[in-house]
Amino acid sequence: MPPVTYHSGQFPPNNINWTKLIPLLGPTAAAVARYDSMLRAIPNSNILITPLATHEAVPSSRIEGTIASIGEVLEFDAGHDTPPSTRRDDVQEILNYRRALYDAEQSLESIPLSQRVILEAHRTLLRGTRGQDKEPGSYRRISNWIGRPGCSIEEARYIPPSAASIPNAMSEWE
Repeated sequence: MPPVTYHSGQFPPNNINWTKLIPLLGPTAAAVARYDSMLRAIPNSNILITPLATHEAVPSSRIEGTIASIGEVLEFDAGHDTPPSTRRDDVQEILNYRRALYDAEQSLESIPLSQRVILEAHRTLLRGTRGQDKEPGSYRRISNWIGRPGCSIEEARYIPPSAASIPNAMSEWE
C-alpha cells in the first residue's frame, strides 16, 4: 500500500456538520471550567496534571519508537523503581516530552506562540536522548515519515507535509 501523504488544500475540511458540533460546545466548556476550578482549589495541581501529561506523552512518544508504560514512567519519576536499561532511554524521552509540554505552557504565559517556543520545546525533547545529536532546537531539513522501525520513506505508512511544500506555511510563525 502506498504511503498516505498530505493533500494541500484539503485542510481544514469544508464539510463539517456544525449542527451536530455546536450543541456539544456548551457542555464541553462547562466541563473544562469545572476541571479548572478543581485544579485551582488544589494546593499542588500537578498531582492531577502530571498523570494526564504522562498519559499523553506515552502514546505520542511511541510514534518515534519509544516504548515504556505509564506506570514505568511514573514509578521512575517518583524514584521508586528503575526501569531496565533497555527502557531507561525511553522513559527519559517521555519525561522530556512532559517537560517540554510544561516549559511551553510556562512560556506561553509571557510570550505568544512562536518559533522560539516551538524550537525550545524541541531542544527539551531531545536533551540527553538518542536524538541529542540531531540538531536540537532546529527544524528538520529532510522529510520525516511514520512506519515500522528501520523502514524507508517508500515503505512509510504516513508522510507528513514538509514546511517547504506548503505555501507561506512558516510566514505566520515568524
